[in-house]
Amino acid sequence: MGREEKATSIAGLREKLGNARGAVLTDFRGLSVAEITELRTLLRKNAVEYKVVKNTLTKLAVKDTGLSGLAAYLEGPTAIAISRTDPVAASKAVAAWAKGRKTFTVKGGVVEGRVVGPSEIAALADLPGREVLLARMAGAFQAPLQGLVQVLSASLQGLVRVFDQVRQRKEEAA
Repeated sequence: MGREEKATSIAGLREKLGNARGAVLTDFRGLSVAEITELRTLLRKNAVEYKVVKNTLTKLAVKDTGLSGLAAYLEGPTAIAISRTDPVAASKAVAAWAKGRKTFTVKGGVVEGRVVGPSEIAALADLPGREVLLARMAGAFQAPLQGLVQVLSASLQGLVRVFDQVRQRKEEAA
């Protein structure tokens, strides 16, 4: 690889990581070509790009950026799963595929411009989907409002009963 190719590769990787909403560094030692192809297919379905990278070039790409903490995870064979749209898509897809595979490991990653370790990637992968979280949040907002409606309607029902009793007494008196 010539000097110009390296510079182009570094610039391209810096741009990809800079634009990424989420990225996961993996160690793919011990995987067969068929397994890597299966992983790439799964990631592609989730709009995630999977690319094998050279550690030295990646270290140069993240040097002097907010992602310089990634250099600590760049040991051994490394591939990066990059998602430009969903910050947890790469984490979820990689973690789902990695279950039951002892030779495949997650080294670390990036979520919304912040470097995270393998435990945070696993925690993100365990989170429910965006729609489920939004539904839970809507339910949390709705519960107090329902309680308020019930309290207000109980007061109104009591007032209606009082008026009904007054009406009945007036009818009995008349």
